[in-house]
Amino acid sequence: MRLNDLRGRVAIAGVGQEGLGEAQGFTEQEILSRAALNAVKDAGLSLKDIDGITTCSSLSTMWVMPVIEYLGIRPTFIDSTMIGGSSYVAHLLPAIHALESGQCNAVLVCYGSTQRTAAFNRAELTRVRKVMDPQPFETPYDAPMPVAAYALAAQRHMHQYGTTRKQLAEVAVAARKWAQRNPEAVLRGDLGIDDVIHARPVAEPFTVRDCCMVSDGAGAYVLTRADRARDLAKKPVYVLGNATACWNRQVSSMEDLTVTAASESGRRCFEMAGYGAKDADLAMLYDAFTINTILFLEDLGFCAKGEGGAFVDDGAIAPGGRLAVNTNGGGLSCVHPGMYGVFLMIEAVRQLRGECGQRQLNDPHLAVVHGNGGTLSSQSTALLGTEQTL
Repeated sequence: MRLNDLRGRVAIAGVGQEGLGEAQGFTEQEILSRAALNAVKDAGLSLKDIDGITTCSSLSTMWVMPVIEYLGIRPTFIDSTMIGGSSYVAHLLPAIHALESGQCNAVLVCYGSTQRTAAFNRAELTRVRKVMDPQPFETPYDAPMPVAAYALAAQRHMHQYGTTRKQLAEVAVAARKWAQRNPEAVLRGDLGIDDVIHARPVAEPFTVRDCCMVSDGAGAYVLTRADRARDLAKKPVYVLGNATACWNRQVSSMEDLTVTAASESGRRCFEMAGYGAKDADLAMLYDAFTINTILFLEDLGFCAKGEGGAFVDDGAIAPGGRLAVNTNGGGLSCVHPGMYGVFLMIEAVRQLRGECGQRQLNDPHLAVVHGNGGTLSSQSTALLGTEQTL
């Protein structure tokens, strides 16, 4: 069997979210479970139909076990691979293999975090990581990670290709304009180019508006074989391709600060799917920082290397622009509870189903989803499509 043989064999049958923004009084287990139940119900299934699960956590290496216990399921397929924010895109291919082999029949992919409201919050996690997960070429210098790593890549891109401060700000402004059309988005106030550039400085060239928010939130989706998905409650969204690549852990170990492993994961994903980036109606790109969107547009093939700044200029990725990017508002304006990849998947599915209300695109059929983990470290690309793309 080749990867191409798996193209379109599995579909996303249900999606769900819970606790976006601030989930006061709830644990991450509780909001994860609610998101999971929402996704299962959306698919027209019940928890007793779930016999596969993938989940992971920044806090617990054995996270999948308490999730299984809390949900009361006994899965025959279990995956808790943790590679940062790209994990919930990277979980696709192992789940596809499990479904196609007959190991299981319905896989629940779920994530939850209360990094904003929990007593052990993002700041505490960052402090502990310096002890439990020290990076040998970076931790001794005590740089404010991860923002310093992405700022370094942004500085290099500006130096090498002439990318401007305004073009970085365009990414944040476009995300906010999409968020203003999304009632679930956390940040929906007006935001202009000058607002981004003159906000509180964080790490040159970034201000706080170049950085994703720190929020709570949970998301989930359910995968089944395509033939079964067609008989379930919602219009299936087919997984046409998926690939994951990792070239480094530390940003200081990158061969080129302007080229990420997305250039590999994208190529392999598109080879499996039989489509390219420029065929897509929608791009959901992991925008932890404004430079991410520019780098991934280049590395995935939406534009040539060095042209990402020009590609996003003058509202080109905002509503009404040349390419719809991060239509939920992204990690910059919608939600970002530590690992954002699951929300990329959820928005792409909703767009392809036609369920996005005021922000809904006109009859989209193909969506690129791209997840990023660590500091421009792990990269995972997926191509999702409607029945017309099979």
